[in-house]
Parts: sequence; C-alpha cells; structure tokens
Amino acid sequence: MSNTPMAANPLTRAVLEIDEYASGLGWDQPARLFALVDTTRLRAQEPALADQLGLADEQETSGLTPIEQDEIPADRPLDEFLATIAWPDAVTGCALTVERLMLPPSAEAQVPQGLDETKLTQWVAEHPERQEVRMTVAVLRDGARESALRLREKDSATEVLTGADLVPGLAEALAATFEG
Repeated sequence: MSNTPMAANPLTRAVLEIDEYASGLGWDQPARLFALVDTTRLRAQEPALADQLGLADEQETSGLTPIEQDEIPADRPLDEFLATIAWPDAVTGCALTVERLMLPPSAEAQVPQGLDETKLTQWVAEHPERQEVRMTVAVLRDGARESALRLREKDSATEVLTGADLVPGLAEALAATFEG
C-alpha cells in the first residue's frame, strides 16, 4: 500500500493503510473486520504468512499489519456480531471499516421524534444534507484508538480526517472484543 502517508504512530499508519485498501475497493461495500498484529512478531513467528503478505522484504522494524478477517454477516446487527468475537493473544488490536450515512450537526434538531430505527434510517437516507462516510476505526489491547473518516464527496487520500475520538461508540464496541 505504497500511497499510504507516513504517520508517526503505527496505529495511525495501520488505519490509513486500511482506509486506502477500502478506498481501492470503491464505495457501497460491506463492513470489513481486520486483526492487527505486530509486524516484527509476525515475521518471526509466521514467516510463510509474512512472505505471503509481502512483509518479508520490508525494512520497518515496528508497526502493525492488518489482516482481513472473514466476511461480516450482513443479516446480523454489527454490535451483535462484534459481541461474539474473541481474539487470540497474538492479535494486538483490531479495526473495522464501515460505510454510513451521516447528517451535519445542524440537521440533528430536525430529526422527528418517535421514529423507530427503520424509519429513522429512511429519514436520514432521504435528507438533503446527508453525507456518505467511510469510517475506519482501530483499537489496541492497551486502549489506544485511532480513526479515519472519508467522505464520499471528498474521496481523496488528502481529505481523510484522522483522530482518536472521531467514532467513540464504534471504538468502544471494538475495545469490548478484547475483554473477558
């Protein structure tokens, strides 16, 4: 993923790498889940897999390698699916990329009261100020978090917004996959 900007933090680099990968697949994609593993440990313990992932020749001595997991079931709410995940010890963190419709804060006051989830989703989908956004959120076992947001209307690597607290609810759900 050679176009990924170099970020100082390995978690930020991993999030941007996943965002770039998802961008290459285009829009209207299902949610994708990734395990994050320590690249140095992966090379040492799983050299064949590291070679398959193209990591054998990389010079970087620290970092995280995202490994895409099996497809997320489309017939199940995301929060229910995430609640079923238990990661092995070799997994340092995890990340999820998902597309959603978003409204600007100015539109939140216009939301009709008493809508069920289906009607609210339809109302947002029909709102003239809606934005399509791809969110990539990652968490580590130690509690570190990072997110990347890409708007469909500004679909460019230079327009990706990053920050630790951009999607706190999703970060909490991902962090919960390491509990218990």
